[in-house]
Amino acid sequence: MTRRELIFLFGGGVAAAWPMGAAGAQQATPVIGFLSSGTPAGWGSFLTGFYAGLNEIGFIEGRNVAIEYRWAEGHYDQLPAMAADLVNRQVNVIFANGGNAPARSAKGATSSIPIVFETGGDPVKAGLVASLNRPGANVTGVSWTASALSAKRLEILHVLAPKASLVGLLANPDYPEVALQVGDLQDAAAALGLQIHSEMANSESGIDRAFVNFAQQHIAALLVANDPFLAVRRAQIVPLSEHNSVPTIYSLREDVLAGGLISYGTSLPDQFHQAGIYVGRILKGAHPNELPVTQPTRFNLVINLKTAKALGLAIPASLLATADEVIE
Repeated sequence: MTRRELIFLFGGGVAAAWPMGAAGAQQATPVIGFLSSGTPAGWGSFLTGFYAGLNEIGFIEGRNVAIEYRWAEGHYDQLPAMAADLVNRQVNVIFANGGNAPARSAKGATSSIPIVFETGGDPVKAGLVASLNRPGANVTGVSWTASALSAKRLEILHVLAPKASLVGLLANPDYPEVALQVGDLQDAAAALGLQIHSEMANSESGIDRAFVNFAQQHIAALLVANDPFLAVRRAQIVPLSEHNSVPTIYSLREDVLAGGLISYGTSLPDQFHQAGIYVGRILKGAHPNELPVTQPTRFNLVINLKTAKALGLAIPASLLATADEVIE
C-alpha cells in the first residue's frame, strides 16, 4: 500500500476552515481536501502535474502539507457525501476535479472553505463562478473547455473519414453535462450533413453493449465524449474501437498513447499543474476571488500512425501537417 493510500484510509487531520494566511492560524500542517470523480489509476499522470504545481509554491505532500483523497470513481451520486465529509474534517482548501460535478458538490457543502476546481465544462454556465475574471465567493479554478470542443473533434473526424455519414457517440448518461454534450454534437453534425447515433454507457458491460449496437448500426466513425468515467476506461474502449475497425477520436492525449487513433484537446497534466499552483497560493493566503479562472491557450492534435496502419486508414496530409504530435 502506498503512502498516499495510507493517507486516504487513515488521514483526517483537522485544519482551519480558511487557509492559514487568510485566517491567521499557524497550523503545522495544512490539509487539502482532494475531491475527484475519477480514479487513482486513471488520474496518475494528472496528479504528477498537480504535485508539481504545489511544489512550485513550496508545498510537498507529507512534509508541509497533507492531502485527504476522496475518489468517486465515476459514481457522481457519491460526490455530495464526500464533499460534506471533507468539510466536516475542516480541510483548508478543496481541490475539486473531474468535471463540474465535484465542484458543485463542494460549493454546495461549504461557502467558507476555498475551492479550486478543474473542469472541462463551462464554470459560468454551471453556476460555479460569477465570471472568469472575478470568480466571486469562495470558488476559482481551471477550465479546459473540453465539452465545448466536441464540434471541433467532429470536424476532425469528418476530415479523417469523409465518407462516414453516420457517426457514433459514446457517452455516459450519468455525466451531469451529457445533454449539453449531445445537443452540441447534434448541432455540429447537422452543419456538416452528418447523423449521430448515440449510445449511453455507465458500466463496463454497458460499454461492451454500446459497441455491439454501433456495429449493428454500421457506424463508420466514433467520438468518445469527454467524461471521467469513460476516460479511466480507455483500456477497454481503445481495443474495442480497433477490434471493430472504427476510426475514433478522443479528448485526451493519454487515450492515443494507449493505442487510440487521434485526440484533440489540451494537456490535462498542465491544467492540474495550474490548479496545484492555485491551491498553493490559497494556502499562503490568497483569496479565490483574486485568482481568475484560467483557460488553456493551446490545443493539441495527436495522431497514432501505428493505429491508423492497423485500421488500414490513410491519414490525410492536412491533418498530419497540423498535428502537434505523431506517434509512429
